[in-house]
Amino acid sequence: MITPTLLDNRYKVLRVLGSGGFGETFLAEDTQMPSGRRCVIKQLKPVGDNPQVYQLVQERFQREAAILEELGDRIDQIPRLYAYFSQNSQFYLVQEYVEGQTLTQKVQQQGVFSESAVREILINILPVLDFVHSHRMVHRDIKPDNIILRFSDGKPALIDFGAVKETMGTVMTPSGNSTRSIVIGTPGFMPMEQSVGRPVFSSDIYSLGLSAIYLLTGKIPPELGTDPGTGELMWRNFAVNVSPTLAAVLDKAVQQSPRDRYYSAKEMLAALQPPAPVSTPVTTPPSAGYVSPPSTVPSTPIANNGQSVALSAGGLGTWQQAVIIGSVIGVIVIAGLWMMRIFGQSPQPEFTTINPSPSGKVTSTPKPVGTPTSTPQSSPTFQPLSTARISQRAALRVVQQWMRSKGDIFGPGYRTDLGTEFLTGIAYVNNIRKTDDPDACLASGIQEDDCLSSVDWLRRNNAYYSYGVQKLDYVENFAASGNKATLEVVITEERTLYKNGKVAKDNTSFDTLLVRYSLEYVDGKTKISDYKSVVKIRKE
Repeated sequence: MITPTLLDNRYKVLRVLGSGGFGETFLAEDTQMPSGRRCVIKQLKPVGDNPQVYQLVQERFQREAAILEELGDRIDQIPRLYAYFSQNSQFYLVQEYVEGQTLTQKVQQQGVFSESAVREILINILPVLDFVHSHRMVHRDIKPDNIILRFSDGKPALIDFGAVKETMGTVMTPSGNSTRSIVIGTPGFMPMEQSVGRPVFSSDIYSLGLSAIYLLTGKIPPELGTDPGTGELMWRNFAVNVSPTLAAVLDKAVQQSPRDRYYSAKEMLAALQPPAPVSTPVTTPPSAGYVSPPSTVPSTPIANNGQSVALSAGGLGTWQQAVIIGSVIGVIVIAGLWMMRIFGQSPQPEFTTINPSPSGKVTSTPKPVGTPTSTPQSSPTFQPLSTARISQRAALRVVQQWMRSKGDIFGPGYRTDLGTEFLTGIAYVNNIRKTDDPDACLASGIQEDDCLSSVDWLRRNNAYYSYGVQKLDYVENFAASGNKATLEVVITEERTLYKNGKVAKDNTSFDTLLVRYSLEYVDGKTKISDYKSVVKIRKE
């Protein structure tokens, strides 16, 4: 027990909870709260003493703290951030104290978990992980020590995010550039790509899968063998009673290659859920984009001679049924005409077009509002929604999926397979592949922009994009007909281009934009065929 100390003239240290290379973790009491609320204080010390590094770490620490605050405020299985401060060249996070036991402590106390208990933990922790990933954050240090089963309700809580530790590992290179000097993660529980400093979302899934295997076997990864032929982890002989279904889920989660794992926490969660019962629809579903109003007219039985039979002794007469049917048809027709009128009068704003090039550079062509043009900008003329194969909901879904995937497509790993899933037409060409052999294309003297897609350019230039805030704010316009649709939405996006380890400021932005997406229904899927940022609403 250490001598009680008062940190920030407020927090009374009660005892040390743990220590490591970056500092110590304390259990403390908040002396300025009437309840004397207990909290966890993480003391973090930068690895270097360079004043430049200290300033850089301070900025990054504040940014990571803001993210932790938002995560903890939005979901109760992540400890809330109460405060952060710096003192004597060290940084401190003050977080909610989660009363419970880590998964390691539970195994040491009671032995291995049953399959149902492991399944329940995964089902409760995967939505938390999905939420973390939706904020463009990789936890980096998922392991049994960092998942606590709360005493209050038995639910798992996720603690000790690695992003802050990574910030503390910032150092300066001899050339004066900043870099992260230490790989964050626990040997054995982190995958290969993370061990070389390139974690992706599925890196967390790998670590969670190994944590589940530890619960079932009581063995940490170094105690498990690997298949010399495939390199796959050999753990099933230590958990012979595990069902083939759960074993298959965990086997996929811990694949060596990120592309062979579950793409997202949501996908892994779906694999753990029992399949939904299949029901046979009684009626033919309506066309996409149009929902038939419920009928108020009861069906009329048909006699053998083809004549209608009276509903009942007190039922409606033939003329009454005709009046009701006519009224319903009239309402439907009027509603349809009203929708067509509103749809046809949708205003088309004047735009300032911002066209991204394959190299990531942005060129803009200003167009003053009210200036006449020889070719006015307008969306295509569409027929009523009842003829469309693409609904607004489907269009929004694919745009949101595309936004969430950009960090994986244009970041380390360059997941071009995701581009194939969400893009078609010119959007696919410009972003994913312009030619099968970019080198030969360039060697023939063709311009770089005509040979390289965005992904090709990033790869060749040792560059990648990192995304922060990505939010679809609201829908401005939607139009659809046949296999095509146009969706205009306002989005807020924060992106940073890193080139040779340095931030390229001219391609780093935090903007709110009106974006026009063109979509096509191709091979049974709604895909983005083109998109354009048409007006910048705000810049921060």
